[in-house]
Amino acid sequence: MLKRWQFTAGTGEYDSVGAVIRRGLTGVWDRFAASDPGLLRLMAGLRTVAAIALTLVVLAVLGTDVTHLVAGAMTAMVATFAIKEKQVRGQAVTLALGLPVALAAVFLGALLHSQVIAGDIFFVALIFGAVYCRRFGDRGTALGLIGFQTYFVSLFVGATVSALPVLALTLTIAFACSAVVRFTVVPETPQRILQWLRGAFRARVAQLVATHIELLDARPDQLDKVLDDLRRHTARLHESALMIQGRLEDGTRDPATAALLQRRVADAEIATERLGVLLLNARTAERADTLTLHLPRAPLPTAENEMPAEDAATVTLRRDLNALHLLVSRPASDHPGTAVAHVRNRLLGYRDEDNLPRASIAVQDVFRGIGEAARSVLGLRLALDGPQDESDDTPATTRSREEFDAEDIALGGGEEPAEDERAGLRRPTTRAAFQIAVGSTLAIVGGEFLSAQRWYWAVLTCWVVFLNTASTGEIIIKGYRRLLGTVLGVVAGVALAGLVGNHTWTAFALILLFVFAMFFTAPLSYALMSFFVTAMLGLLYTLLNTYSLDVLVLRIEETALGAACGIIAAVLVLPVHTDRRTDDLLGTVLTKLDDVVAASVDQLSGGPATDLLGLSRDLDTALDELRASTRPLTHPISPLRVRRQTVRYLVALLETSAYHARSLAATAELVPYSKTIAADPRLQRVGQRIAHNIETITAHVRGDKTDAKVSSGATIVSLLESDGSGAPHPGTVTYRVLRHLQRLDEGISGLARPLDVPVAGRPDPRPQRAGRPEAKASRG
Repeated sequence: MLKRWQFTAGTGEYDSVGAVIRRGLTGVWDRFAASDPGLLRLMAGLRTVAAIALTLVVLAVLGTDVTHLVAGAMTAMVATFAIKEKQVRGQAVTLALGLPVALAAVFLGALLHSQVIAGDIFFVALIFGAVYCRRFGDRGTALGLIGFQTYFVSLFVGATVSALPVLALTLTIAFACSAVVRFTVVPETPQRILQWLRGAFRARVAQLVATHIELLDARPDQLDKVLDDLRRHTARLHESALMIQGRLEDGTRDPATAALLQRRVADAEIATERLGVLLLNARTAERADTLTLHLPRAPLPTAENEMPAEDAATVTLRRDLNALHLLVSRPASDHPGTAVAHVRNRLLGYRDEDNLPRASIAVQDVFRGIGEAARSVLGLRLALDGPQDESDDTPATTRSREEFDAEDIALGGGEEPAEDERAGLRRPTTRAAFQIAVGSTLAIVGGEFLSAQRWYWAVLTCWVVFLNTASTGEIIIKGYRRLLGTVLGVVAGVALAGLVGNHTWTAFALILLFVFAMFFTAPLSYALMSFFVTAMLGLLYTLLNTYSLDVLVLRIEETALGAACGIIAAVLVLPVHTDRRTDDLLGTVLTKLDDVVAASVDQLSGGPATDLLGLSRDLDTALDELRASTRPLTHPISPLRVRRQTVRYLVALLETSAYHARSLAATAELVPYSKTIAADPRLQRVGQRIAHNIETITAHVRGDKTDAKVSSGATIVSLLESDGSGAPHPGTVTYRVLRHLQRLDEGISGLARPLDVPVAGRPDPRPQRAGRPEAKASRG
């Protein structure tokens, strides 16, 4: 039998059809892994479903009735999803402490079953304590959640004092089954999660490089779609990098290893993102529109501005992008032999000016970007897999290894994170505890007017709309999504209840399916998660023989009431208005941006080395918080369309500025170790205008009294030429740094107009608006 072979572009190798199929299946898995970084959603769903299933099996063998089966299933679900600690020992301690907390909550729930007023007062106190305990970290959050949810279970199944022994045994079995699943069936260790996150990061880098190839070959009518893909994959790559950052300290053996891996991940993220921008520049005639990657619906290159389809540089570029995709997508263990080493060496050679193909400056920049991306892949492999075979290294590859060795020697341990110094009612957990206590009191009173038996649904909704929210706007949006998902879930519950009838185990099978869907979709769509929760509750009511259409309609009414009570409490009790929160976060982002730019320019000018990576990550974290806080302002239900567009524009400008700041930091990181990148003292003076503009805008956003204005006018390059030294050569590192500084200058200046910050040489718009408060980020 003849064996069929297929040629692989980039390496010059021939692979068997079986190898091609295996790579195809690996590609499918990589796409799934990229969509669920670290498989966290998949594992959370499987772990919870397995804990519930095991609990049901054990209880069924013991001959437990349906009511206690439901109580056991709900308790197993709570005991599994409530625990978020990263270390296995910490998970075990929290789970052990959770059982007495759950037993105490159920005991008090049964004891106060007939004491309406005392029961309501205790429930409000329990809610206050559960929210307040979040200040003590993951363990306090988990124990508070377990206490609240198990008290809710006692209300749901109508626990009484006479039923306490059996119910206590049910809860103990549920916790034991949760422990078995967590520690043996679907174990969760920091090292394993970090390993999965690394695979997801590699898959997302490969996806982004594949999109770069599509961008190179895209026809004019395809550019819209390709550019949307480029934005989406860039955002997902950034998401994976941040998730890895959050898991490094627990998943690595020491702080130095964590800091090293963090640096390599950041290098790979920045290099891959920069490659996309360089390629986009090469498709634009003047190479001036680098804002296109981030700004929503920005203008695209036209057909007249396309790169020549089949010139020599384009053919070489396509080949090397495919080769880079090969390097990224295959693990190091799949790279035996010299063919891939030859590809790696060729791509690293583009870091030397002498090896660049003949092409325009813009296209040569793309080849430089490929070289830097290949270097980041090499650095990531060295950090993850240790030393590799160096027998086939070229001088360019050897130099890259030497740079990494120098960085490793100079790398120090990470700093301790700063503690939150806010106290009293200024502490977010304390403020939220008072808010939710007031909202729950209103929900109890209103809920009992609607139903003396089902009032707790209003309290549950009031509770959940406060979770993971930080402003009034976020609570409103979450309440709206909860109500929408509930209405749709009621419709599904009606249909499923009629189909299931009295088939108990069919109902439990569907419940398990909905539980998995609930946890898998929770980070993606709160409305979708609420849909699955409500559909599952319809089945639970069917099992308890309390199902009726009136009950599900009451569920909608109680949900609407709970959401309204939560919103009222958020507005009236120690409110955190969305516009104030976004203004505070905007000021924080600008301060972090100033720190990164100032430190990068100082190091590029010959100053001492600083932790630019840490500063860049602080900027990323602050920008992510700002982006999340503006979602209520940009939500489709927001009636203020002008403000919505203004907020989107501001966030897009900040994202673009952050990209260029990270690129500056990445270049500055190389100065102390590289033999080809030298410091340029002239850059110190060039960065002064950007620093002044950032400080001016920050002062206006924070409401400080200042007469300073944003400086504009001459380009950054012309400022460098003013000292008589002339402009740098387009092929030098200084020239590329100046391009990033120029884009930063444009982005920062672009913030002035929507924020009503005066610009030198421009009329001040504020005196013309007498009596109107100064414009803020969220007001547009």
